[in-house]
Amino acid sequence: MGHARDSRYAARSQDDLLRLLATQPFAWLVSAGGEDAAFTPLPLRAECDAQGRLVALRGHVARRNPHVARLRRDGRAQALVMGPHAYVSPSWLDDRTQAPSWNYAAAVFELDVVVSEEEADIRAELDALVTQMEAGRPRAWSLQEMGERYARLATGVTALRGDVRAVRATFKLGQDEARHDFAQLLLGLQAGGEDELVAWMRDFAGDAA
Repeated sequence: MGHARDSRYAARSQDDLLRLLATQPFAWLVSAGGEDAAFTPLPLRAECDAQGRLVALRGHVARRNPHVARLRRDGRAQALVMGPHAYVSPSWLDDRTQAPSWNYAAAVFELDVVVSEEEADIRAELDALVTQMEAGRPRAWSLQEMGERYARLATGVTALRGDVRAVRATFKLGQDEARHDFAQLLLGLQAGGEDELVAWMRDFAGDAA
């Protein structure tokens, strides 16, 4: 990510990364290089230690997925998370000499992944993911409702945990825009239904929004 080197677009704190993971949990797990390179889209959850520091990403993948064998051979992987994003049109501005752009939030997590087929690890991961995704829903569903069917389906799943070695994140959310232009861009994005991106932009702008 080219903008990752620009401090204007850095995460303000770990909270921005945790919010990104919570609101956009579906990511790419990438094991690049070699003849068994593997790329799997899957949901990932943040794991924090007792001090609240992000230490790992957790998830699960089908046991028959060739990516599992790659991770057993080489646990080094990256998780690519793409948050809200949208095209930014100069047509929304009074100054139509400006160039178009793209606002977005994204992160790359460098991981050391360990996979497990232990029943307890699989159950804990699936239960935690369901609990996270069902939170706040009317008539929220729980894993226990699967009954006997759970045991059959769980045999096809592998749990995984990736220790976070490093993070590169970009939150390009209009920090370089003049206040007047920023307000016009917000209106344009709102008209296009980009409410989530607008919310991130307003949050990063703070009082300037």
